[in-house]
Amino acid sequence: MKSIEDINQKISRGEAAVLTAAELKRRIAEGEHLTVSDVDVVTTATFGIMSGTLALLHIHVSEPGTFHHAEKAWLNGVPAIPGPCPNERIGVVDLVVFGTSRANPSYGGGHLFRDLVEGKKVELVIEAAGIEISRKVTLSELGLARMVTTRSAFMNYQAFINRSQSTVKTIFSVQGISGPYREVTVSGCGDINPLQNDPQGRVIGVGSRVLLNGGMGYIMGQGTRSSREHPNLAAFADMKEMVPDMMGGFVTADGPECITSLGVAIPVIDNTILDSIRISNAGIPLPIADIEDRTAFTSSHYGEVWDHTDLVITYSPEACLQCEPCQAAAICPTRAIIPGEKIDPLRCVHCGTCIRECIGDAFYGDLGTITVDGTPVPITCRQSSREHALRICDHLKALVTEGKFHLMGKCGNLW
Repeated sequence: MKSIEDINQKISRGEAAVLTAAELKRRIAEGEHLTVSDVDVVTTATFGIMSGTLALLHIHVSEPGTFHHAEKAWLNGVPAIPGPCPNERIGVVDLVVFGTSRANPSYGGGHLFRDLVEGKKVELVIEAAGIEISRKVTLSELGLARMVTTRSAFMNYQAFINRSQSTVKTIFSVQGISGPYREVTVSGCGDINPLQNDPQGRVIGVGSRVLLNGGMGYIMGQGTRSSREHPNLAAFADMKEMVPDMMGGFVTADGPECITSLGVAIPVIDNTILDSIRISNAGIPLPIADIEDRTAFTSSHYGEVWDHTDLVITYSPEACLQCEPCQAAAICPTRAIIPGEKIDPLRCVHCGTCIRECIGDAFYGDLGTITVDGTPVPITCRQSSREHALRICDHLKALVTEGKFHLMGKCGNLW
């Protein structure tokens, strides 16, 4: 058995054996016998829509005495909640901004968070006792910018299907889920998800160091709606350390949502942890729920989602019909399509929505099918990107290997 201190010493010396979860599972699948002595750290990650995301911001507005206290506030039109501190007469505001708050049907908190992290100027407007004050601000000017997740990185989520004759508008789809049994939408990154590789919370816990949207952060504990069967995490991190490509906004059929990512380095301290990490997509249940009541009525497994499917959506310029307007670009939930030119790799999350919209078949990706009641139903929207999660695993592996990320042992259990 190894201790986290032992592993951290090896990290400091540049001697730690670090693998991504995908690398370890691939080597095991190829027949290699790995033991605890062969690996010290395994990096895991998940990336996708996580509604339970908010930001706590401290912003200088004006000179002291200009206003009593902010009563209402907006950032780029996204509503913010002033407080809890009134900051009476000192010219500053504390704001809480939900990732699910929206300025309009195509711009919400997730878009705002990414704009801030990209260094863009955003417009702050406050109302105080009948007066309105506005100014442009950037992330670097903020006294504090902390992101908090109230519910993130579910161990395994659900797939959604519509068994009725109608089309249901929902956050779990870009265009609504049509029925009956015509399509299915999915969330979750499968066997590289952090909690999926430590389902008992033996090393992941309160105080564990993580990457939240690429920024150094820590786990606070369980998130809302967490249970032993379907656990999730609450975490926080400094937005000034975050990476734009690892976060953002996503426009669903029911309005803007927030994209969040979480990376966790798991210390391989004993055989029990190593055995947990051996889990594969085919061994992870995927509950399938009717979108009308979100109650699971059957199940599949993540092997149908991520094994032998295309993780990346590709674009063929030769097949493009140069439609005006481009329907695929219009419906793209992250505005990643540059019509007639390319897919912006820094914005595309490979959800697959464009595939059905393009009449010229210029966009391609095999999203696979899920067997529901004996019938294969096509996956039409992926609200998690395994491709992005794999990149985060690689990034975290590099940080650990280079001695820039040391492990933090938990100071409390998740349950």
